[in-house]
Amino acid sequence: MSGQNEQQIAEALRAAPPIILAPGPKEPPTQIPPVPNDVWALPGGTAWVYYGQGNRALTAPVIMADGFNTGPSTPEFSWNALEFSGFPLLSELRKRGKDVVLLGFTERSASILDNAEAAIAAIREAIARRQGGHPLTVGGFSMGGLVTRYALARMESQERTDHQTELYFSYDSPHRGAWVPIALQAFAHYIRRLDSRFSDQMNSPAARQLLWQHIEGWQDEPDTDEERKEFLAALELVGNWPRRPRLIGVANGVGSGQGNGITPGQTALRGKGLAITGTDLRTQATGDDSLVAALRVVTAQRPEIRTTDLPDIDGAPGGMLEGFGILADALNTFTGLGMGVDNPIRSHCFVPAVSAVAIRDIATNDDLYARIDSLPADASELDEFTLASQNEGHTAITQELGTWILDRLP
Repeated sequence: MSGQNEQQIAEALRAAPPIILAPGPKEPPTQIPPVPNDVWALPGGTAWVYYGQGNRALTAPVIMADGFNTGPSTPEFSWNALEFSGFPLLSELRKRGKDVVLLGFTERSASILDNAEAAIAAIREAIARRQGGHPLTVGGFSMGGLVTRYALARMESQERTDHQTELYFSYDSPHRGAWVPIALQAFAHYIRRLDSRFSDQMNSPAARQLLWQHIEGWQDEPDTDEERKEFLAALELVGNWPRRPRLIGVANGVGSGQGNGITPGQTALRGKGLAITGTDLRTQATGDDSLVAALRVVTAQRPEIRTTDLPDIDGAPGGMLEGFGILADALNTFTGLGMGVDNPIRSHCFVPAVSAVAIRDIATNDDLYARIDSLPADASELDEFTLASQNEGHTAITQELGTWILDRLP
């Protein structure tokens, strides 16, 4: 296509909202949260505090950390995701006399280690402001579970601080790593010259730390990023887990080993517009020299991306993300510029169930598809965990999982 058309596409992409692979509401929040009883300004973040039913001050704090995304956390986003997306978790907490402390970050894609500073500050603030001696509950959703895991462990091992936390929880957190298909990562980097924001998200510190396999550029070989290695080393330095609280976690995937039905090696997104014809993004297949993507966006070339020895992870049991669908929806807003696509497969596994309950690594099909229900419970690094009865959306707030956590609060 002509340079003029390429410039038009670039201008249109940059003028539109960024393509962001993250769970939660895709549209602007429609429900306005109540006015918080208190707001804490924290280093690198903010906490919005909502007292429990019958409480006139902070009494029984439950600190809940936000997950991965781009840009700052907002109470509107968190409230809509946790209250109005399936099960009213926040209302149920407050009915039980628990004070909700929504912990957000100034930049959700910043380093987990940096955002842990906000978590540590929130824990200290809660202790200082709490009336009475009720112990804290501290945890988070997706990445938020890793932020608070590291924060509590550091407070114990390095700062020798009494964090007064009796219960730690994680909600579909990638304790053994998360997954974004190499096809999607490669596409993000391939269109960087047109709009860098999608690539920037994939290359953000948090993404590098969370993803089991990462590529920095579309021509790169998948590998464990150096920032992930450094994060795992930092976790090990503080003992990997806090030791004082009871550790619990939930997964949005099943424990039976049953996959989500996504077939490996299938086209998930196919270009049909003139500017993108030839693009073919596929679900991950195992084996040698497996084709995962062909890329063409306003170019004459059509390079192919291949991988070796990666498992069939897109179809694994676990919390799912509509990664292919999010990209397709964004591109289909530019059909007039020749960027339309077909999207036969919208979702992929994002946090494998074995990762969310910290029981297996995710490098092989045998581990990914392990029957967790048949494994001894003490094989997990968590003291107690539960799994969903079906493979569902990553961090989907369900009565099944929400009630399980509520029933274990101190």
